[in-house]
Amino acid sequence: MNKISFAMTHWYKVQNYNFPWRNSTNVYRIWISEIMLQQTQVKTAASYFTSWMKKFPTVRHLSQSNIDDLLKSWEGLGYYQRAHNIFFTAQVIQNQFNGVFPKTYNELIQLKGIGDYTASAIMSIAYNKPYPAIDGNLKRVIARIYGISDFKNIIKDSKKYISRLMKNYNPSVINQSLMDLGREVCLPKNPKCSICPVQQFCKGFNNQSIEKYSLKKKSKLYPTLDVSVGLIVDNERILISKRKKNGLLGGLWELPGGKLQKKESFKKCLKREILEELDLKVKIIGQIGIIKHKYSHFGINMHGFKCIIESGMPKPLASDGIKWINFEQINNYAFPKATLKLFDLVNDG
Repeated sequence: MNKISFAMTHWYKVQNYNFPWRNSTNVYRIWISEIMLQQTQVKTAASYFTSWMKKFPTVRHLSQSNIDDLLKSWEGLGYYQRAHNIFFTAQVIQNQFNGVFPKTYNELIQLKGIGDYTASAIMSIAYNKPYPAIDGNLKRVIARIYGISDFKNIIKDSKKYISRLMKNYNPSVINQSLMDLGREVCLPKNPKCSICPVQQFCKGFNNQSIEKYSLKKKSKLYPTLDVSVGLIVDNERILISKRKKNGLLGGLWELPGGKLQKKESFKKCLKREILEELDLKVKIIGQIGIIKHKYSHFGINMHGFKCIIESGMPKPLASDGIKWINFEQINNYAFPKATLKLFDLVNDG
């Protein structure tokens, strides 16, 4: 009997974290939850997941929706390429697999947006097959329990040890218990060793070297962009544009504008960008405010201005579409987080 497996299984059942995707072998629900949980806190993902399932209860409903509805439901989760991949894969599953998810790892991993981790999570949780799903949390947990100090082969080593833990035990429970342990107990900093169900078996704890196995990532320096955007008003309408599908934040709606060039003022930048993007000449009639926001790989300092059209008819020269909307219609469209913050300034003003 594997004592670690036994302890983890018992702990998992006692803790019984009641997430909306738990206690289910529905592949669609497991797939969506795993994609949402990438780069997202569990509490945040839980609320999004519940709303998502009300709107798109099956892969058929999702495949028959449209990308704008899907992006709006994803708004705030970030990494919007994930949403595009979900939509594409839902259509493939519905049209090529008759709405039935593949049951093998090799088929799953061929689907867009499904890599080794997600395919393994589906195989273990939905189909109860011994496929270890290795993410950052599990690498840290396994490194500490087994005292792995050489991280070059940590994924391979983690799969080896977790496969052993799964032998004669429920793979779904083992995978999910390790996920829970890494998220709730075996934290990168100040791990809660006193309540760890496998403390007595943990080499990191017993050698008093738990911090040695934290697998700390080197912090990356990301650029910060100075951006100028315009709230172009006409009566009680504002003009929004849709970002190119295959670009950064693809498919989201935004206010027209762009990056500051060298030795360029924010107002001059805005007039130039609007002329290039929309073939419009505008008059700036006021400043809305400044928004500072960080995305996954860059930050922005967004300067917002209120504008009116001086001449020209708007054309989507640099976007996938433009639209005049009333301010009350903003909630019907998916916008980047920084744009939503700017809208809040408009409302406060």
